[in-house]
Amino acid sequence: MGKKDYPRRALSHDNFSTDPWLKAIFSTWFDPCPLDEEWENDGLSIEWPSQTFVNPPYSNPKPWVQKAIIEAKRGKNIAMLLKHDSSTEWYRILHEYAGSHFLLINERLKYGKQTSCAFPSVLVIIEGAKQSEQQRLPI
Repeated sequence: MGKKDYPRRALSHDNFSTDPWLKAIFSTWFDPCPLDEEWENDGLSIEWPSQTFVNPPYSNPKPWVQKAIIEAKRGKNIAMLLKHDSSTEWYRILHEYAGSHFLLINERLKYGKQTSCAFPSVLVIIEGAKQSEQQRLPI
C-alpha cells in the first residue's frame, strides 16, 4: 500500500463549505469542485478560466495543487483554500512554485458550522505566468 501524503489523521468527510465571508470575496471566480450534489463535472479534467477559486477535498489536495500550478503556468490566477500543513508534499510543491503567495488566516474557519474547525487554514494565491514567462515554462 502506497504512502498517503494526507491526511495525518482521518477526517470524517470532505464536505467542508467555504466560510461566507471568504466565499463573498471570490463570488465571481470559477469553482471547479463546488460543494454541490448536482455538480457533475470532473474539475481536474476541465480547463479552468482566468480566475479560479478552489476549496479542494482535504483528504487529497495534491492533484488539485498540481492542476492549479498547470493552470497558473497557462496564465490563470488561482486561489486555494487549504489546511495549513507544511509537513506535506503538496505544501512543499506550492511553496517551491515561484508564483505562490501564502496568506495565513488569523482565525479558525467554521466551514458553515457553529464551532471552529480543529485546524488552521491558509489561502494560497497562485499568480498566473506572464506572457513572457509562459514561453519558458513547460506545461
